[in-house]
Amino acid sequence: MRERNRLHLAAGFAPPHPERPLADIGEAGAAVEALLAGHEPYPAMVVNVRWELLAGNRPAWAAFGDVAPSLLEPPVNVLRSTLHPDGLARQLGNYSQWRSHVLRRVRRQLDRTAAPGLAELLAELAAYPVPADNDVVLGEPGDPVIPMLLRTAHGPMRLLYTLTVFGAARDVTTDEIAVESFFPADAVSRKLLHELAADAAADTAADAASPGSTSR
Repeated sequence: MRERNRLHLAAGFAPPHPERPLADIGEAGAAVEALLAGHEPYPAMVVNVRWELLAGNRPAWAAFGDVAPSLLEPPVNVLRSTLHPDGLARQLGNYSQWRSHVLRRVRRQLDRTAAPGLAELLAELAAYPVPADNDVVLGEPGDPVIPMLLRTAHGPMRLLYTLTVFGAARDVTTDEIAVESFFPADAVSRKLLHELAADAAADTAADAASPGSTSR
């Protein structure tokens, strides 16, 4: 739809498809919020065509807890924050395998959309150094998906993800955004995610009950 707008502008016509902030897309925005909230205690985030983070649920933001603050300055790029040496790269147990998958995704997106900034992002990601001690390859060639292996302070966590996009979009925003929903790839990871959510809820309740706290 963005390309159609450009063609109309080049021909001297008004662009037919509006582009609005995520907060201004009405019930479509409410649907996105429901997806994010309903996916907890698993991470989920909303990204645009350049993988810039538009929204995320609490587990998603918690996953970026060890990322350098400079990588979390808006606009936050999810792929940069994942593969950058000061990002989640330090925790990625299968960095080389996941890096290859990410680069393929960006190349496909670039070929499909030619979105501004994607070529530069691809070059940047490809230039990041690969950790010398990172040679873990998860799964077998016949497995249906490649999991991401995160080394956390609470133990290893394996995640797979799905993409949700809008059907019948009439707006540039709804045409380009996607909800990336992460799921545990094994029983150990599922148990860990639920335990982390329970711990976070207990901390929130303790803070609310502490002297001097306020509630509405």
